[in-house]
Amino acid sequence: MKQVDVVIIGAGAAGLMCAAQAGKRGRRVLVVDNGKKPGRKILISGGGRCNFTNYDVSAANYVCRNKHFPKSALARYSQWDFFSLVNEYGITWEEREHGQLFCLESAKDIVDMLLKECNLPNVEQRYRCDVHDIEKTEDGFTLKLDTDTVSCQSLVVATGGLSMPKLGATPFGYQIAEQFGLARVPTTAGLVPFTLHDKDKAALADLSGIAIPVTITTESGVMFKENLLFTHRGLSGPVVLQVSSYWTPGEKVTVDLLPDLDVVETINAMRDKHPAQSLKNSLARLLPKRLVEAMIERGDIEDKPLKQLNPKDITALADYLNGWQIAPNGTEGYRTAEVTLGGVDTDELSSKTMEAKKVPGLYFVGEVMDVSGWLGGYNFQWAWSSGWVAGQNV
Repeated sequence: MKQVDVVIIGAGAAGLMCAAQAGKRGRRVLVVDNGKKPGRKILISGGGRCNFTNYDVSAANYVCRNKHFPKSALARYSQWDFFSLVNEYGITWEEREHGQLFCLESAKDIVDMLLKECNLPNVEQRYRCDVHDIEKTEDGFTLKLDTDTVSCQSLVVATGGLSMPKLGATPFGYQIAEQFGLARVPTTAGLVPFTLHDKDKAALADLSGIAIPVTITTESGVMFKENLLFTHRGLSGPVVLQVSSYWTPGEKVTVDLLPDLDVVETINAMRDKHPAQSLKNSLARLLPKRLVEAMIERGDIEDKPLKQLNPKDITALADYLNGWQIAPNGTEGYRTAEVTLGGVDTDELSSKTMEAKKVPGLYFVGEVMDVSGWLGGYNFQWAWSSGWVAGQNV
């Protein structure tokens, strides 16, 4: 039987970070993954450029039942720590809107950096390797792999969530938690486009490809401001992905189509200057013409000359444009989701070590637990932070 100090299941962002840190401490580490190569999600992220962190990171950027849980790890290994590592390896990067940091050349630079960090004589990696059985022993754990059995003192579950199944996502990490009696927060797709009911889908189908800056607010009051993209399936774009993590099925969302405009003042000015101009043509100066036409076809707006609008009409129009409500039918699900909401309940884990409170030696890092970040590099930062913290303790 092969003996090591630490087995890490999953060679993604959190798993590789953990392996590097444990290896630097002199621990004998074995990383196993069922895929052909490491960092599969890293490689496709950010359009192949990897939004590896964000200038502004705090616990407020995460969805977690225990909102305080992420604080310790984020403080102990911050965005600045990872940023320093990126610079140390000479990786060129760029800042985009909202403090997002991307590789200038390729996401492969981040994977290569992590592999170099793991390039230690005491760190072994195995790919296309499945774990068939896990047992708790007096000294730690035994795992049956494809070809042999391995024993270890510490077991780290870095298997990720259910999002993007084409990259090999499985519920294996949740099954391990269940095996050892750990509670799980129900999982659902996050950072994911909305689908629409047939009636709305048909009415808005011709708008596919149109993007506009909006604010979206959930019924619980969570609000984001960013671009909305109409698709042939429904609604997408950064603002929809962000708000999807806070949306509950059956709820409506409120969209401010002109968030930076005083609609009443603007329409009054247009009416004074061009009283004979139609409302459709006037609104087409503020919003995409196809969107205005769809609103008229739906009967939400009545097209008429501006001079026929009274103050009550204009106020009602402003209320509609600043508070357009739509009820999503659902989301596109894990197939296109960037993250999985829910997972291993953080109340079962130590925020300082990522170790299961009831199972000494068992650790969970990254997306497998109930910590999900906003769009913008936050999920990778959680992977770096949680992986680093576990790596100091396994």
